[in-house]
Amino acid sequence: MKIHILACGGAVMHNIAIALHKLGHKISGSDDEIFEPALSRLRQYGICPDAFGWFPDKITADLDFIILGMHAKDGNPELEKAKSLGLRIYSFPEYVFEHARNKTRVVVGGSHGKTTTTAMIMHVLKSLDMDFDYLVGSQLEGFDTMVKFSDAPVMVIEGDEYLTSALDPVPKFLKYHPHYALITGIAWDHINVFPTFEGYVRQFALFIESIEQNGELVYFSGDAVLKSLAEKARVRSEGYDTPSYHIDNGKTIVNHHGHDYPLEIFGEHNLQNAEGARLLCQCLGIGPERFYAALQSFKGTAKRLEKVYENDNLLIFRDFAHSPSKLKASIDAVRNQFGDRKIMAVFELHTFSSLNKNFLPQYQHAMDAADEAIVYFNKHVFEQKNMQMIDSEDIKNNFGKHVLAVNETEKLISKITDFKSNVSGNGHVLLLMSSGSFDNAVLW
Repeated sequence: MKIHILACGGAVMHNIAIALHKLGHKISGSDDEIFEPALSRLRQYGICPDAFGWFPDKITADLDFIILGMHAKDGNPELEKAKSLGLRIYSFPEYVFEHARNKTRVVVGGSHGKTTTTAMIMHVLKSLDMDFDYLVGSQLEGFDTMVKFSDAPVMVIEGDEYLTSALDPVPKFLKYHPHYALITGIAWDHINVFPTFEGYVRQFALFIESIEQNGELVYFSGDAVLKSLAEKARVRSEGYDTPSYHIDNGKTIVNHHGHDYPLEIFGEHNLQNAEGARLLCQCLGIGPERFYAALQSFKGTAKRLEKVYENDNLLIFRDFAHSPSKLKASIDAVRNQFGDRKIMAVFELHTFSSLNKNFLPQYQHAMDAADEAIVYFNKHVFEQKNMQMIDSEDIKNNFGKHVLAVNETEKLISKITDFKSNVSGNGHVLLLMSSGSFDNAVLW
């Protein structure tokens, strides 16, 4: 088929383009900007646009359909041309559903932890030589792409609550209609599109309603709001919490029914994710012993408590944390695992929610477990997103007086360099948390 990917440079969108190209389809695409690694990967497969921008001439009547990315706004000239020709236009979650319509659909949602939990399920299935398709929001070790389309009987999907497309402003996860759904927790996020917590929670209620008849919901029972929704579900539901575990010489060991399983991951939120993944895999016929035996080799995902540097005196982790609950969970995990070391936690304000002055009170006490805490913010990000600038006092008043507010890259580098250079006691741990890139500063 001839397929055009409109906004082909996104993390998921360029992987969809590659996955369809691998199936033998003729792929074209457009975007007004494409960054690495998407740029090199599209070029590698010969499907990178010759020029950046929107070109209505690319939209021709012989196209079988268009797949529309969220980056393409309403009024986009290529989108308007496609409408005028009456072409079939899918958002990417709509296309994923079409592909997986006759498969067993597994969907993982939640405000945080969904990428890691999806990755755990994928790792276990692959370790057990089970055939499956997938869509996940991060590049994972052992998988060539973030998307796979084939004739496999199962598809594992990371279900994002952010909006589908300019033509259809509803959460992506409402398009998938899972047979088995997992929700890791609900913590208010994306306030630019869900301005109230109640409105945000409503999306998860709709997700639960979208589960197929005779399907099943697995959920984190330690979240009171989520538990209340799950108890009203019309499908069977099963809750999970933190499994039994202990830490021995810096290694986390889970105990399940009398058997010990040493894991590469650590932190209670990761162990909760693992327990949810175990119950979901159970729905697919995988028992706990096979699950944990396979999970033992799982090393985590990129930017999810990912170890990026280690010597005898210093450990450096980077993490995608940006919501208040995830920020606190990541710092607490490092504190629990490395309690005898001095910990510096650095958080970059980057998402619409974290940059919103009215949302900052949600971060109260989120960084209390760190010995040194820094919040980094850059005025250029506020300008790019056309948002009201905040100042250092806003940071201190909401994060806590012990938190250092930094808005200059050079000062941030200096503070981190001092911390890395003056190691004392049992050593130091540096935890870098952002959904951005700290303005591409070299921090390790």
